[in-house]
Amino acid sequence: MKNNTNTQAVKAIILSAGQGRRLLPLTENTPKCLLPVSDKPVIAWQIDALLAVGIDNITIIAGFHVDLIEALLQKHYAHHPNITILFNPFYEVADNLASCWMARPAMDGDFLLLNGDTVIESALFAQVLNSEPAPITLSVDYKDAYDADDMKVQLDADNWVKQVSKIIPPDQINAESIGLIYFRDQGPQLFRTAVESALRHPAELSSWYLSIIDKLADERLVNSCSVAGYRWCEIDFIEDLAKAGILFADQAHTKDDT
Repeated sequence: MKNNTNTQAVKAIILSAGQGRRLLPLTENTPKCLLPVSDKPVIAWQIDALLAVGIDNITIIAGFHVDLIEALLQKHYAHHPNITILFNPFYEVADNLASCWMARPAMDGDFLLLNGDTVIESALFAQVLNSEPAPITLSVDYKDAYDADDMKVQLDADNWVKQVSKIIPPDQINAESIGLIYFRDQGPQLFRTAVESALRHPAELSSWYLSIIDKLADERLVNSCSVAGYRWCEIDFIEDLAKAGILFADQAHTKDDT
């Protein structure tokens, strides 16, 4: 796999604190990130794909049934000491911006930030790691129509991000965010500072981290990277598990690196 990036210096932060109530009853006693896609937990798909592109410094922000995630790491990734968990005790009362706040110690250099509910192939990670330099790079994909749940993106003529929101007017939508962001150079510090500033206001506890990216885009700090043609699947609803299983069926019984 072609990869021109020194991934030894790149970390990954996976936001996996939530329960995933839209997937009940499957998530009644199981974190969303541990749901199986072709008999392999979502978070294992993520870890294996990251390891395949040379990223083995991985911080998982966990909350709901953190003990089950710890057990999975101990069973399958004990020989990867840089795969660690940070516990977010606020997972029931705050959204993922609070998980980003918990992850600030890991934001001390270049890093990938990804949602814990998205199965992503390793080639997609490589595409993003080799993207054009920018402080912040938002991974985007395209489709003919976007639904209410999609995190929509407006781009300028040079493909820099203008807006990220679920409520962008239809005539301004150019793409959707897949929940994967690459922070480089001054990007980690800019994001960390913005997160700390936002959470000085209690109302922001219910905010998504992409609200911060939306604000930073106003300063032309957020470029986009197209991942069109690469495999990924967000697991929001029960039918998404079947969709992901079909999409990743050819890799279901292999591991990239454990």
